[in-house]
Amino acid sequence: MVSVRKRHRHEIIMDLKRKYRLRVENCIGTIIDVHKTISPNYENQEFLSQFENLQLAIDNLDMSLISEGDILMVEQATNALLGQFREIFEAGALGPVYEELKN
Repeated sequence: MVSVRKRHRHEIIMDLKRKYRLRVENCIGTIIDVHKTISPNYENQEFLSQFENLQLAIDNLDMSLISEGDILMVEQATNALLGQFREIFEAGALGPVYEELKN
């Protein structure tokens, strides 16, 4: 019975780590996608390469050191950054970031 509980707890922790990783990867991927959309007008290759390097570094990140609060900060920072681009996209100065809806 104890080993079943330990296994269940381990599975819950692993699932949480996967969810954290996915949430961070989604934030970084969204920033990269937006940058690629605006880059012809606002070229900044260094900015893009830093986020691409960050995306690669996430693979090596020990998610057991990450908390829900950390993930929320990444998501809030992403939303704040995207908010900076809102006027540009709403004005129609740029096309859509995604041609089709992403799941």
